[in-house]
Amino acid sequence: MDESPSAQTQPRIYTAPRTDVSQNQGKFRIHLDFPGRAVPDHDDHGYGPLATVVESFMDPGTRIRMHQHRNEEIISWVPDGVMRHDDRQGNELVTDAEHLMVMNAGSGFWHAEETLADDPPLRMLQIFVRPHSLDLEPGIQYEPIPDPVANEWRHLFGPEGTDAPLSVRNDVHLYDCRLASGATTTLPSRSGWHTYLYVFEGAVDVGAERVGYTESALVMGDSDVPVTAIEDSTIVAFVIDPDAPITRQGTIGR
Repeated sequence: MDESPSAQTQPRIYTAPRTDVSQNQGKFRIHLDFPGRAVPDHDDHGYGPLATVVESFMDPGTRIRMHQHRNEEIISWVPDGVMRHDDRQGNELVTDAEHLMVMNAGSGFWHAEETLADDPPLRMLQIFVRPHSLDLEPGIQYEPIPDPVANEWRHLFGPEGTDAPLSVRNDVHLYDCRLASGATTTLPSRSGWHTYLYVFEGAVDVGAERVGYTESALVMGDSDVPVTAIEDSTIVAFVIDPDAPITRQGTIGR
């Protein structure tokens, strides 16, 4: 076995197909992706602070009635179309390609979601992050996000105190990238942390591993890992501290 420094720093890349865990409520459908299942013998469906990534579909003219979340951070990432939000704090917000929303549910946050009859069909990601502590102060963040730059990563959220546009209450960052066919970028990373990549559209090579539509890869290691688009692709990457303290009492993202 090669014990040279170069061999020891090679990243480990675990790929995972799309899961078969889904719910169909007619005009509202979800497909749940569990980052922990990428790693053999991992005893947690989540991975550190990242509990689950939910691919959500809403047909035009759909309303999800007012409901409560507790003890989880819920991020709505809408690359196209609109998701309309209202809540018991009096907010009426439209999340779209130019805005990101983070619900810091804490001790309890009530909200509803809607598409109007003349809205386009909606496909988005709803991301569930485990907070570091239970029953934190609830609140909502809704902010414009920087315009995307082709073939470059865009920083969307991070832990409190970072320079990301929005924040969550644990050690995980989110980036997205629209990568043109044949283009290569370097996977976001941080020393001692791991990176989870999800392909929302298209297909990419992560190092030597092919990751297709709605598939994912978990990368462990500090080396730069190239990501090359096999076709025009939209990808998201989560940079995660796997040793961060977590809670597991969220309404959805346990």
